[in-house]
Amino acid sequence: MLRLRCKTKNGSHLMHGLTHQSCVQELKRKVEELTGIPCDVQKIMVGYPPSSLDLRNGEAHLKDYPIKSGDTLIVEEEKNKPKPQDRPAVTKGPNLEVSPVLARRVVPADNSCLFTSVYYVVEGGVYDPACAPEMRGLIAQIVSSDPAAYSEAVLGKTNEEYCTWIRRDDTWGGAIEVSILSKFYQCEICVVDTQTVRVDRFGEDAGYHKRVLLIYDGIHYDPLQKEIPGSDTPPQTIFSTTDDVILAQALELADEARRKRQFTDVNRFALRCMVCQTGLVGQKEAREHAKETGHTNFGEV
Repeated sequence: MLRLRCKTKNGSHLMHGLTHQSCVQELKRKVEELTGIPCDVQKIMVGYPPSSLDLRNGEAHLKDYPIKSGDTLIVEEEKNKPKPQDRPAVTKGPNLEVSPVLARRVVPADNSCLFTSVYYVVEGGVYDPACAPEMRGLIAQIVSSDPAAYSEAVLGKTNEEYCTWIRRDDTWGGAIEVSILSKFYQCEICVVDTQTVRVDRFGEDAGYHKRVLLIYDGIHYDPLQKEIPGSDTPPQTIFSTTDDVILAQALELADEARRKRQFTDVNRFALRCMVCQTGLVGQKEAREHAKETGHTNFGEV
């Protein structure tokens, strides 16, 4: 998943040269230029929760779509669509010594991306979007079984309230959940942050032998895997905790994403409570508002 910030000049220009009078096809070409994803297989989403834009009419103007100044466009490649074949075929020579690379494996932005990502890496590259309810239930069971360790001071809510909350399919996982899953799976879970370009290592001092990696952009988690480009060889998602080279490669990925502005500043992005329409700024205000009102449905503006 790639996140592109729409930038404006005097409120009229989008993405360096596009205007509200520009057509959809111009936007698609600009996205292809920035991401390398061909126009015909682009899935472009906007808002929070992200909703897909119907961009089949290439002649339509951008002013007819809900894209505003400062919006983050979320771009994915639709895997089920054939890529355009209008490029001339290139005969490749023998593939000699292709080195494996660390890459992001995109998972859906469906409020359960953390659970899908953790399951994917700890299971050695098994993608199962249906795993989230089971993992939420697992976390609730672990928390409820140890109310002393998982007290209100740790959870930010009572043990019982947390267990009800984490089972819901519209709540997001974070550091608490990663820590619990690290202990359950007996492996170090490293989360690479694309905004700060740092690695948070959960289970670092527990003596685990296995390490898995996730990349985080402020809102969304994706798993990281080592793969051989153009090969059918299964990707590698589990590494040794003595492999510091893989951490360095993960930081390089995060730094590249930061340079491309592929992150969301959770302390500054604008939100609106979809229940009472209150305007909020950043994750902190959203948490406080939720605590005061019980409202948990927020939209990015």
